[in-house]
Amino acid sequence: MNDTVEKLGAHEVAAWLRRHPGFLQQFPDLALSLVVPREDGPAASLASYQLEVLRDKNRELSRRLQDLYAVSQENERLAVRTHQLTLALMRPESPAGVVRAMVATLAEDFSGDLVRVVLFEPLPGLSDEEWLQVIPRDDRSLQPFADCIRDGEPLCGRLHPDKQALLYAARVDEAASTALLPVEGVGLVAVGSRDPNRFYPGMGTLFLRMMGEAFSVALRRHRDQA
Repeated sequence: MNDTVEKLGAHEVAAWLRRHPGFLQQFPDLALSLVVPREDGPAASLASYQLEVLRDKNRELSRRLQDLYAVSQENERLAVRTHQLTLALMRPESPAGVVRAMVATLAEDFSGDLVRVVLFEPLPGLSDEEWLQVIPRDDRSLQPFADCIRDGEPLCGRLHPDKQALLYAARVDEAASTALLPVEGVGLVAVGSRDPNRFYPGMGTLFLRMMGEAFSVALRRHRDQA
């Protein structure tokens, strides 16, 4: 019975202090004499405890700030590379040159271990390239990519074995993760990495979409001039 009364009394005291947070300002000696239990050591004074809490919060805020800075730096690098890719796609004088520029830039500036292109229609000047396949859009072999092609949304991560096999063939084991970019009316572009964490589900795809749009526009420009 006494234990119940003490527990209720403690709850009442705690509730009252929550309603009167400035109480300890009137009794600073009480604030100094209060102790706070700690999970990883002996009890500490209230002032020390509050200081440690503030330090923990400061460390957490610093960590988050560093993470945000790292993300902003990576986004800046991606923006520069995407701009450089757009310029590279504007220089070639033929559709075949545009495709080659896309593949070379993804391999060099974006450090792609394996770059693969699937075109729905053949292009003059492209035939025996290791990285190229020409497959009509309605071909049954592209059925595993039907949703991706229809939605026009990039995919990142470990692809389904059916997709892996078509894109990488004998080198399928070298692609631990992939960024797959559908290009409307053109085909598919895949960038494979030996690092399983390089491309992962949920990562931002804004720059991938921008690269796909630049690639599509560059090819369309030559078609319109033909």
